[in-house]
Amino acid sequence: MTDAALFVHRYGDSAGAPVVLLHGVTGHGARWRRTAEGHLAGRRVIAPDLRGHGRSPYEPPWTADRHVADVLAMLDVEGVERADVVGHSFGGMIALHLARTAPERVRRLVLLDPAIGLDPAFAGREARGYLAPVSFADAAEARAFRAARWPKASPGLLDEEVEAHLEPLPDGRLRWRFEPAAIVGAYSEMARPHVPPPVDVPAHLVIATQSDLVRPEFVVDCRATLGPGLTISEIESGHMLYVDRLAETGALLNSWLDGPVDAR
Repeated sequence: MTDAALFVHRYGDSAGAPVVLLHGVTGHGARWRRTAEGHLAGRRVIAPDLRGHGRSPYEPPWTADRHVADVLAMLDVEGVERADVVGHSFGGMIALHLARTAPERVRRLVLLDPAIGLDPAFAGREARGYLAPVSFADAAEARAFRAARWPKASPGLLDEEVEAHLEPLPDGRLRWRFEPAAIVGAYSEMARPHVPPPVDVPAHLVIATQSDLVRPEFVVDCRATLGPGLTISEIESGHMLYVDRLAETGALLNSWLDGPVDAR
């Protein structure tokens, strides 16, 4: 059923101010656990597995509009009228479109190295890489694969990723828990022409300096559209900010989300 609810990971204080954390492509909501428990413990943290990922429904459509509708439905089920929204990579694109679709539901918007308006040639190459999904003989092989791509991840984080995100195939091999076709669809959406956040939602754009994913024209458009409603920060990190620089990223989120909100 395409209307089935997203699978949600919950952390922090259920009576705290709500914050929604949206993961990137091929990810899952449990990747936010260390950020949530270490830096947002006083908040009500809601971290879904997006459609086509983790334990959420895999059925299409996998458009940005469908993802936005899924998150809005999740907020309704959670009884949350308005929340801070943080999105990383593909999750940043979904967060931006959520804020544009329903600005009254978003108190503040944080875009962590968002994948928005990607070069179509780059997005096409990345998407085609998922047409033949990777599988593993065992968990140790999967862990080594992830360690090579997350060289700054702690051993404990790698263990958590393997435990949470692998599923068996009929032939006994293992694969990451996502729908490959949904990933191809995600790259198509990330290659759409960029749009800026809405003017009535304070936004914080966080750029990973070693990633080169955020396009300069997107930054220029955000500055022109939001003016003083936009904050821009840089973190010396690869694309996986909350893996490479967990403490710095978590501290930035905690500080900015706890700051005053300008009346707009």
